[in-house]
Amino acid sequence: MSRLVVVSNRVASPREVKPGGLAVAMQAALREAGGLWFGWSGTIGNDPSIKTERAGPVEYLTFDLARKDYDDYYAGFANRTLWPLFHFRPGLVDFSRDAYAGYLRVNALFADHLAGFLRPDDVVWIHDYHLLPLPAMLRERGVRSRIGFFLHTPLPPPALLTMLPVHRELFGALACCDLVGFHTQSYVRAFHDYAIAELGAEVNERGVHSVQGGRQSFRVDAFPIGVDVAQVAGDAVHASGLAATRRLQQSLDGKALVIGVDRLDYSKGLPERFRAFGRFLAAYPDQHRRVTLLQIAPSSRGEVPEYLQLRRELEGIAGAINGRYAEPDWVPVRYVNKAFQPATLAGFFRLARVGLVTPFRDGMNLVAKEYVAAQDPDDPGALVLSRFAGAAEELDAAVLVNPFDPDGVAQALRAALLMPLAERKARWREMMDLIQANDIEAWRHRFLAALSGGDGSILVSNGGNDHEDPDFVRLAGLRVDLADGGTGASRAGPRTN
Repeated sequence: MSRLVVVSNRVASPREVKPGGLAVAMQAALREAGGLWFGWSGTIGNDPSIKTERAGPVEYLTFDLARKDYDDYYAGFANRTLWPLFHFRPGLVDFSRDAYAGYLRVNALFADHLAGFLRPDDVVWIHDYHLLPLPAMLRERGVRSRIGFFLHTPLPPPALLTMLPVHRELFGALACCDLVGFHTQSYVRAFHDYAIAELGAEVNERGVHSVQGGRQSFRVDAFPIGVDVAQVAGDAVHASGLAATRRLQQSLDGKALVIGVDRLDYSKGLPERFRAFGRFLAAYPDQHRRVTLLQIAPSSRGEVPEYLQLRRELEGIAGAINGRYAEPDWVPVRYVNKAFQPATLAGFFRLARVGLVTPFRDGMNLVAKEYVAAQDPDDPGALVLSRFAGAAEELDAAVLVNPFDPDGVAQALRAALLMPLAERKARWREMMDLIQANDIEAWRHRFLAALSGGDGSILVSNGGNDHEDPDFVRLAGLRVDLADGGTGASRAGPRTN
């Protein structure tokens, strides 16, 4: 049985409490197959050595980053260049050649450290925008394993991607994978368009991309990530007895709760969400003293100036709304900057009559799915969801809104609050059936089956050969063979063009 090797920017140590989402899915997959989880330790220091920790069949391999590497790679190119670009915010893109050099330098550290641990029959699963160059760097170092890459962010259209001066180097590196995954078909189409226009790719009906005259092929497909539905639903029921849930319920005193839970990030559309709630209060005075918005937004990336500015902006908007509409016994907006355990949030979700999820752009947005999973089947709440979240392609039974239209969001919010029980139950049932069928376990099983060819698809190994060939491209100073991956594995099956 092949060994699974998971590679991510940050490794979830078995000693850390990391409930929910990617960490749980990866740990479950590694426990089944046995394998490695490799990445940054989360520590900034001067010790370059690999730290190892074992928990059952899983080995965790981590290394520290030097301060300059962290500043250039993570705080710099990853989060000040790629993150805003991938979230359709070109005006916030800060491109620096020095930061890009640091991004490549850290990816090379990943490749140098990891290559020595890999076996030819390993299955390597690389995650997210921090590690776009890594597949090509591993091939250059002779890695023959199957390589899959999954992007957890949105993917904008070619017109935006090509604004990045080094776009061909980064996205050309993905051609060294066997499988590239995205959350939605719209992101897959964006990559198809980019690969055809910029990489000269040909794409067949099975999603196989062929480049370099058909001598290198890799598959691209959509794999919508899900949540642990049973866990969230169970947590929500259990949380009804928790002190935090009881205190929240008592404080509402019968008022309807509208809840938003997001990282403090400009992609989430939080200022516009607050303004839309202000428009709701202005347009519908009959709802005064009947509705409370609870926005939970723990800080993230506090070293990035845009995030500090966002926090100040939200505090100002919330204060203005409360100053205008609050009464001695009613505060319309409760804005909380602390994080809560997932089990506690599940209880909050179950109390809420409306889940308000209105990002400008989101790769998926698992909060929307968690809100659905947490509802009481006999009296479910309504989900108001941005059409620009990846989840909207699946959860079309939600009340879909354009987050750039505050009056439209205000109208949708009123409709959700006044929605009859029968309609709420019908919409919830449709969404619940879908998220149960496409939960976090289904997501990882489908991706790994496609990577191994177990889903019936024809995949071409990019293992390649290790002789010199003139068909090289320059990837930021690295010689990477885009014809065959630059390594020596035999091909797994017939090439599909």
